[in-house]
Amino acid sequence: PIDTTKWVAEIGDGSAQGIPGWGNNELQYYTDDLSNLKVENGLLVITAKEESVGGKNYTSARIKTEGLFQQKYGRFEARIRMPLGKGYFPAFWMLGDDNGGTEIWPNIGEIDIMEYKGDAPTEAFGTIHGPGYSGGESISKSYQLENDRFDTGFHKFGIEWGPSYINFYIDDKLYNQLTPEDVAEETDNTASWIFDDREMYLILNLAVGGNLPGSPNADTQFPQSLYVDYVRVYN
Repeated sequence: PIDTTKWVAEIGDGSAQGIPGWGNNELQYYTDDLSNLKVENGLLVITAKEESVGGKNYTSARIKTEGLFQQKYGRFEARIRMPLGKGYFPAFWMLGDDNGGTEIWPNIGEIDIMEYKGDAPTEAFGTIHGPGYSGGESISKSYQLENDRFDTGFHKFGIEWGPSYINFYIDDKLYNQLTPEDVAEETDNTASWIFDDREMYLILNLAVGGNLPGSPNADTQFPQSLYVDYVRVYN
């Protein structure tokens, strides 16, 4: 089983949390069933299946460290192997502490350390969301693997987050740096940097469908899994 001193599984389609479809019109119902979420051979395995549960046609899993482990600044990284196919949308990401539910997204901030679309196996991207630069207006950059794929082996995804900067890495290669100046430039000085304000917690999930990346197609094979070798955090 997962380490419940650090991680908790989220259940449902987001409706109970006030965000039906998890804010992206996703098609999966998250469970904590062993067929969707387990630790096997030293790996965290999150499996998406084509089955009807909770009014949805797919199941998968999503875990978070909210209330159990939260940190402001540091290096956050995970070594992950992806699934393959249209509609798969795994992510390794962070949300800000919402002060007991009194503050809402995107004011709490979001750092997407890794997002990946299953029909683009050589590409992953890192993104930040905040007030004035959320959803489709987020600030993002992608990274292309050369002569390799994210679904055929493990790759390391990480950020280094400090006062007024976030550096994004894939396999220890720095491919993007974001600063308050970048937020100001991207938003024509209408939005501000919020990533020095609070601790953030970690989330790992494997979504199916939604606005991004679109629905599975006839070629998408189920079940498939997201494999996580480790998650590490440094001060």
